[in-house]
Order: sequence, then structure tokens, then C-alpha cells
Amino acid sequence: MLTMIRAIVRPEKADSVLAALMDAGFPAVTKYSVAGRGKQRGIKIGEVTYDEIPKTMLLSVVKSADKDFVIETIINTARSKGKGAFGDGKIFVTEVEESYTISSGVKENGEEAKEA
Repeated sequence: MLTMIRAIVRPEKADSVLAALMDAGFPAVTKYSVAGRGKQRGIKIGEVTYDEIPKTMLLSVVKSADKDFVIETIINTARSKGKGAFGDGKIFVTEVEESYTISSGVKENGEEAKEA
């Protein structure tokens, strides 16, 4: 089976996470800029409240057997020094039922699926 990992990280940590995943043998990642807020409901600076904080989302599909290693790699790289801090990000994990290779039209699911 395949597992999709969506990691929302601080923009300044994204390149470090990408490099760590590459070094660990997981080069296939989609990266895009997002904005949002977590439990802290944004950040207040003076009289101004910023309720949409810029973040980077990294999306990767890996073999389910590699899921825990990839998540650990992301956490260890994206976490602020020490025990971490509010705003370090969030990781969402979902199973991938099937995938299709556009160039060949081949459907992959279950055990026949390859890392995407």
C-alpha cells in the first residue's frame, strides 16, 4: 500500500526538510505555498493581528512501510530547536487506495503500487 504524507511546515524550514528527505532516499515531493492558522489563531504584533500565517506544504507518497521513517525525518528537521514551538507545523497521513501513471495510463493499487 501507499501512504500520502502532507506536512505543513514553516517556510524557512522547507528546504531543510526537502534536503533531509532527499538524503534519506525520498526525493519525490510536491511543494507549494499555503497560508493559514493553527490553535494559536494567528499572531498579534502591536495592534495588528495576522490570522493567516504563511506556511509551506510538502506532499509525498511513500510505501506504507516507510511512513514512520519519513514522518520522523520531517519532524526532526522541521521542529524548532529544543522541544519545538507553536507554529512549527502539522503532518497529516492518509492511505492511498490507488494511483495512476499519466504517461502510461497504468493503474496501481495495493501491493503492486510503487513509490510515487
